[in-house]
Amino acid sequence: QGFSRLPANLSALLLIQELLRVMRTIDDRIVHELNTTIPTASFVGKVDAGETCKELYQSLMDAHTSRERIIKNCIAQTSSVVKTLREEREKAQDNVALLKQLRKEQTKV
Repeated sequence: QGFSRLPANLSALLLIQELLRVMRTIDDRIVHELNTTIPTASFVGKVDAGETCKELYQSLMDAHTSRERIIKNCIAQTSSVVKTLREEREKAQDNVALLKQLRKEQTKV
């Protein structure tokens, strides 16, 4: 709901940043994940460590693939906006506001 009052490009940027933050959770907590995934000596016979590690690996790969897709999409969207702004800038070289908007898009983090 908080995103609905923001300009569309800012809203999309904030949403992408939030998605990336959430996706990093598994990376940021990898030591904890490993400690809870690999069975201790008392649980060795009750848990298939190999299967559990495969599931953790697949979870990491899925998160990385999803994150990469989002980043590439963000880059493509930003590139498209920059291209459009450059074309507009060529037609109106005296437009300072347009130049500022172009610079802002080019330096987006």
